[in-house]
Amino acid sequence: MPESQRDALIQALPYGRRYARALTRSQSRGDLLVAQSLRSLTTNHSGDDLPALCRLYREISRHFVNHVHVDASKNELTVVQRQILLLLTLEEVSPDMVAKILDLTPQQTKEEADKAYAYLKTGIQTSVLIIEDEPIIAMDIEELVLQCGHKVAGVAHTQADAIHIAQKTRPGLILADINLGAGGDGMRAVAEITKTHNAPVIYVTAYPERLLTGETSEPSFVITKPFEPLTLAVATYQAVSKFELAHS
Repeated sequence: MPESQRDALIQALPYGRRYARALTRSQSRGDLLVAQSLRSLTTNHSGDDLPALCRLYREISRHFVNHVHVDASKNELTVVQRQILLLLTLEEVSPDMVAKILDLTPQQTKEEADKAYAYLKTGIQTSVLIIEDEPIIAMDIEELVLQCGHKVAGVAHTQADAIHIAQKTRPGLILADINLGAGGDGMRAVAEITKTHNAPVIYVTAYPERLLTGETSEPSFVITKPFEPLTLAVATYQAVSKFELAHS
């Protein structure tokens, strides 16, 4: 692979990791998916007309299809619909580019996206613990959570408050800022909470690329500030919905 292409893929890695982790709902499985995709890209040059990040999204999407099972008897989003929603909202890819990444026509992409958006309106409702040290931002996030049809279990401005509220309310989802200023660390708060309470976690940050290095224990779900209600709805659905990953 030419050095310029390799450099472009290196720059794309944090965003590929975010997409893969959101698809698999796991840091370890997501990073393994990225590794498999990178190996394919070094030997398979199909899609070279696409930007490096989009080629990575394409390989991740292809490998994911081979390792996931969604029960078709249940009223759930299909694998393709999940991929479309994550690419459109979490990764902010244009609809035309999503079609190229997933080998769909623009019309097919629109139809599947419309079906997925309609399903999300019926949605999965849960209780959400918000961990955010800035009061005004916390109020905005609380409003977004309510717009998505969820209940607010509580709003914590510090690490200690987050642990206390979680113990009292047992939320169905945790939406956490990373840096709580003088109030502590969002990831440490979550680490303490999840010792005794198993709930999916979505982290919010203005700098997602700083968290997605693949070198330490890192988030499975990361959304970028500021975000829209739809982005939160999609991330929440993916975080709390159930599907099975097949063995490699």
